Amino acid sequence: MKNKFGGLLYNQYGFKDAFNLSYHPEGKSEPGWFDNDYIGIDQGPILIQLENWQTGLIWDILKKNKYITAGLKKAGFKGGWLEQMTK
Repeated sequence: MKNKFGGLLYNQYGFKDAFNLSYHPEGKSEPGWFDNDYIGIDQGPILIQLENWQTGLIWDILKKNKYITAGLKKAGFKGGWLEQMTK
């Protein structure tokens, strides 16, 4: 995506917030519409997901949290690791 669309989609802060290749603004020569804004709110969860994928750390911490396990049980979840945590 970065190589294909260059500065239209990727700039100093990374990827732009959104783009739509099927929309063509009047008088513009770009291959579609590209947002001017960046959004960083999704970056934190991405880092957490990467850590969890690599090491399982986040999942292990959540599984040990008594409030999370109690909440999941109250919501009707059972079996799997949740069953193992009560033993």
